[in-house]
Amino acid sequence: MIIVTGGAGFIGSAVVWGLNTRGRRDILIVDRLAARGQSEKWKNLVDLRYHDFIPADRFPEELARGKWKSARIEACIHMGACSSTTETNADYLMQNNYAYTRALAEYCVRHNIRFIYASSAATYGNGEQGWGDDDAATERLRPLNIYGYSKHAFDLSALRQGWDKRMVGLKFFNVFGPNEYHKGEMRSVVHKAYQALLAGQEFRLFRSHRPDIADGEQKRDFLWVKDAVKVILFFLENKNLCGIYNVGSGKASGFNDLLRAVMRAMNISGGIQYADMPPDLRERYQYFTEADITKLRRAGYAEPFTPLDEAIREYILEYLSKYPWLCPR
Repeated sequence: MIIVTGGAGFIGSAVVWGLNTRGRRDILIVDRLAARGQSEKWKNLVDLRYHDFIPADRFPEELARGKWKSARIEACIHMGACSSTTETNADYLMQNNYAYTRALAEYCVRHNIRFIYASSAATYGNGEQGWGDDDAATERLRPLNIYGYSKHAFDLSALRQGWDKRMVGLKFFNVFGPNEYHKGEMRSVVHKAYQALLAGQEFRLFRSHRPDIADGEQKRDFLWVKDAVKVILFFLENKNLCGIYNVGSGKASGFNDLLRAVMRAMNISGGIQYADMPPDLRERYQYFTEADITKLRRAGYAEPFTPLDEAIREYILEYLSKYPWLCPR
């Protein structure tokens, strides 16, 4: 059996889909379906095939009581977390993203179960230490928000415990794609722009508040969710590989380029407008992210990453335009 936490969420449901395409149905999904107002997540489960579903709050207790015998568990793919970079409840984030992850990790280490967990590019802060996934540099990272710190805290714990030699941590950069509709303001710019432009509304990017960066030229490493799934399944299959790895395309793109790609896919034209970034966000905003994927390539992952234009076109034409009921108004 393979456990997928957050299996009704964005990346988690994509992982279950990926496992299904490989013929796997022996999947235990763990999630909260109504957490923090995200009551539409259940829709992500409809087309998936899995053995059972367990509410996330009950799962650690059931695991500890031995309901799910460790001998039956092949791996735990831990994608469950609060992914809101604007969440300010530090207690909630540390409980949900750090303590919960640590409890699962301890169980998996104790029972020799493959553990693959989601970290985040938010751990890098403003990038002053670079974007390489070197273990020695991890101690020097300074996240800009409590979400990033909650992820960073477990990365540090894994390294200090030596667990990085027995599990896999994946620092995801800006993932976008199907099944993110329930994430509210944490949806990708692709999804938000498509929704606004489809309704005939103007979509504005954030104005830059740094004199050295033009409006809309803030850059991110945007990653197609299907590529993220391929990396996860690569580490599931290659059980000899452990450590903490960056998962991104390795190429940063500006928000201007991203929005133009959305408009091309929708076959519409227009200028790009900008709005001031909220003052409370300015000090916590990453102006540039780009994954150094050298370590991932050295581990043997040779698959190419989908070019941004191609990924956006597939997302809009094959998903968003065909399944409008998954696009909240």
